[in-house]
Amino acid sequence: MEIRYSSHPEDVKYYTTEELRDHFLITDLFQYGEIKSVYYHEDRMIVGSAMPTTAALVPEDGRQLGCAYFMERREMGILNIGGEGIVKADGAEYSLQYSDALYVGMGTKELSFSSANPADPAKFYFVSVPAHKSYECVKISKAEAIVQRAGSEAQCNTRTIFQYIHPSVCKSCQLLMGVTTLDSGSVWNAPPFHTHERRAEAFLYFDMQEEDVVFYLMGHPTQTRHLVVRPREAVLSPSWSMHGGCGTGRYSLAWAMAGENQAFGDMDAVSLADIQ
Repeated sequence: MEIRYSSHPEDVKYYTTEELRDHFLITDLFQYGEIKSVYYHEDRMIVGSAMPTTAALVPEDGRQLGCAYFMERREMGILNIGGEGIVKADGAEYSLQYSDALYVGMGTKELSFSSANPADPAKFYFVSVPAHKSYECVKISKAEAIVQRAGSEAQCNTRTIFQYIHPSVCKSCQLLMGVTTLDSGSVWNAPPFHTHERRAEAFLYFDMQEEDVVFYLMGHPTQTRHLVVRPREAVLSPSWSMHGGCGTGRYSLAWAMAGENQAFGDMDAVSLADIQ
């Protein structure tokens, strides 16, 4: 498991491109037959991927977490962006098609990821955060998510927000998770640009042409920086950083948050007039 530490906004002002990428961008996700995970000290978030082929993949034990097993004091959200996959959680088996999600509750001792067809493997993206109570595992299809429409054609940002792990869909301790999908012809997933001091966030960019990129905007609103993000790469967003992005084509992004509350709308909007 790779470790990423918190960064102070005053320090980030002086980061080079390489340092920005090393701290905030996760590349090389979805490797055949491997689990990759990054432990981020902001809200103790673990972001990772599992791409099983012929054999099931099992998360590492809890030694790096100071626990007896990985999920002893954690909850997890899983999104499949590949072929049909199977997640087993303490004997229960959940079949996840493309765009299906699964909430896994704290205390799940046995967790594994498999593909129904190794030639078309599942691509499981997961985010895990600390938890204080055990809730039941819940499979959530895209049709069962809360749907919100946002943006306008004039701003090139018409999009649909699918809220999968949300208090109105299933119980969780602090995790929120969902997907935002841009309409054809739209390239911005903002405005409004915003921060939320009370929650860290992670983003996975996918469902885009291989040659396209997203220019992800981050940093303090008066000291903006950018990352060039390619398909199936993830970004870590500290609570003090604004976030948004513009692509060279349409795309989707999976977002996950954890922190002080579960209020999806709890954000501090940044005026375009104040961004530098």
